[in-house]
Amino acid sequence: MKRSEIALLAIILVAVSVLTYFIHYLIFRDPHHIFIFLVGDVAFVFLEVFLVGLVIERMLARREKRAMLSKLNMIAGAFFSEVGNKLLAKLLECYPESDRICPCLSVSAEWTGTDYKKALNYIRNLTQKPRCAEARLDDIKDFLTDKRPFILRLLENPNVLEHEQGSSLIWAVLHLTEELEARSSLGDLPESDLEYLDLSIHRVYRLVAEEWINYMQYLEPNHPFLFSLIVRIHPFQQRPSPTVAGGG
Repeated sequence: MKRSEIALLAIILVAVSVLTYFIHYLIFRDPHHIFIFLVGDVAFVFLEVFLVGLVIERMLARREKRAMLSKLNMIAGAFFSEVGNKLLAKLLECYPESDRICPCLSVSAEWTGTDYKKALNYIRNLTQKPRCAEARLDDIKDFLTDKRPFILRLLENPNVLEHEQGSSLIWAVLHLTEELEARSSLGDLPESDLEYLDLSIHRVYRLVAEEWINYMQYLEPNHPFLFSLIVRIHPFQQRPSPTVAGGG
């Protein structure tokens, strides 16, 4: 509503209230009774503001936030199942010293909140740069081109667009896809072009890895069976395998 409309509505409501009190006076001729209830009603307004404006509103906001978080993590689950997990593995192979990255991001069932914070801090400050060979770039290009329809469908979900980090991730992946598709051949590229593509890959990798860490931290208490599967097959370990290891 416009400010003028709100002001007009306020004037009408106050006028109706005054008119009602005046009619009450005309009928009962008891101003003492009117003022007793008027003061009581005004006193209750402050308590009502506290209950509705602070307590109830916070409860509803918290419930809405939980519902939004659940929807976003469902979308994240679909993304990583269809694209993210394989993309992490493919991009990881572009890093010459990937063996230094893996131990820092190798989520396990023994991880605590401190471990997740350390992993997030590590990936946000990752300075190691990728160096993709021609064959690796072609593989990434083919993979992302194949997954483009799915990634575009994610943008149709309003929850993704309202989540700044999620939308940045999707746009970064699409940008990398378009950069690779724009080149008819990824062989014999000039050094400046290779450096730019490596920079784009690094940006995507940090965003995807950061979202993956957050997603894994959400899964552990909320969906332990799915968490267990991803812990067994994620690329940050020496021998990923879906097989459940038996006890000794």
